[in-house]
Amino acid sequence: MRFETRAIHAGFDIENHSRSIIPPLEPATNFEHAKGGSKEGDFKYTRHANPNRLQWENVLAELEEGQAAAAFSSGMAAATAVFQSLQPGDHIIVPYDMYTGNRQLIKRLMQPWALEADFVDMSEPQNVADAIRESTRLIWVETPSNPLLNITDISAVRDIADKHNILICVDNTWATPVNQLPLKLGVDLVLHSTSKYFGGHSDILGGAIIARDEDGIFKRIREIQKMAGAVPSPRDCWLLARSARTLSYRMKGHNKHAAILADFLNQHPAVEQVFYPGLQSHSGHEIVQKQMRGFGGMISFLIKGHADDALKMVAGSRLIKRATSLGGVESTWEHRQSSEGEGSKAPENLIRISVGLEHPDDLTEDLEQALK
Repeated sequence: MRFETRAIHAGFDIENHSRSIIPPLEPATNFEHAKGGSKEGDFKYTRHANPNRLQWENVLAELEEGQAAAAFSSGMAAATAVFQSLQPGDHIIVPYDMYTGNRQLIKRLMQPWALEADFVDMSEPQNVADAIRESTRLIWVETPSNPLLNITDISAVRDIADKHNILICVDNTWATPVNQLPLKLGVDLVLHSTSKYFGGHSDILGGAIIARDEDGIFKRIREIQKMAGAVPSPRDCWLLARSARTLSYRMKGHNKHAAILADFLNQHPAVEQVFYPGLQSHSGHEIVQKQMRGFGGMISFLIKGHADDALKMVAGSRLIKRATSLGGVESTWEHRQSSEGEGSKAPENLIRISVGLEHPDDLTEDLEQALK
C-alpha cells in the first residue's frame, strides 16, 4: 500500500475485537487476569501496555517503515529514553544546531549522569568522523536542524557509523515520514515529537521512538518506557492515531505553502537571509533532493536589523500567531533567541515560522504588512 493508504488503515486490526471502523477508546488502567493467571503479552496495567497504545505504535512503525515503535508522553521523554539506554561514560555526537530542549537535556541531566557529548557541525560529515572516540556509542542527527535548517547527509553519516559499529538516531520531527524515511537510509532509530505534525492541531502532547530492528538497543528503550512510565494516555494515543490518517495531505499543504512563503521572503528587501532547504541557494539543497521527498513546513530567516526589530516584526502580525511550537494547521512564528532563553545559539535577528494551512495569499499579505 502507498503511504496515504497505510496512514488510514494501519493499526485498525490491533486489539479491535468489535471490528468497528474507528477503533474504540480503552481508558482502563488495569485489566482482569485470565483464570489461569497472567502471562507474557497479556494486558495487565496500562503503563505496560494498552490497546490504544499498541494501535498507535503500529501506525508509527508502519509509516516510518520500521519493525517496532515505542510511544512516549512527549518528545523529550522519548529522547531521554534513548540517552538512558546508553551507559555512563559512553560518548555521543550531536549537532551543534539542535533543538534547544535536547541540548539542555544533554547538558543539565545526561552529562552530570556521566554521558559524554560533543556538539559538531554535521553539515560536513568529516566533522562527525573526526569526533569519534573509542567510547562513541551514538550519533544523533537532526535534519533539517532546528532552527537553522542545516542539512545532514544521512547516508554519509551512516557509512561513517557502520565502520565503527555506532548507532544512529535521527530526529525526524520536522521532516515527518511523508518527506523523509531515515530507517530506509540505514539508521537504527527515528525520534518524533508527535505533538507536532503527527498531532497537527496543537492539542496533543506525545513522542515516539521507531526502530529498524526490534532487538538490540530497542529492547532497552522498551524496558525504560515500561519501567519509567513516561507513556501517553490511551486518549492521546487514540487522538494521535486519528490525526495520523490525514498526515500525508496536511504535509502536502505545509510543503506547498512553505515553498511559496520562502520564495516571498527570499525576495523581500527587509530580509537578510532565508533558511529553507527547498531554495536552490540553500547549502544543503542538493543533499535534500537525494534524501527527502518534500522540503517541509518550517522556515527560518534573518531580518535586516537587531533583536528589537525582530521582536517588533513578530508582534506586528495579524494572522500568524506568536507561539513557540510548530506543526499545527495554524501558522505560528517567533523570535527564536528570546524563546530559547539563556544559552540560545540562535542569531538575535532570526525569526522562525511554522507555515500552516491558511491560504498562502493571506499569509504573504500578513507577512508583507508585518515586515513593514
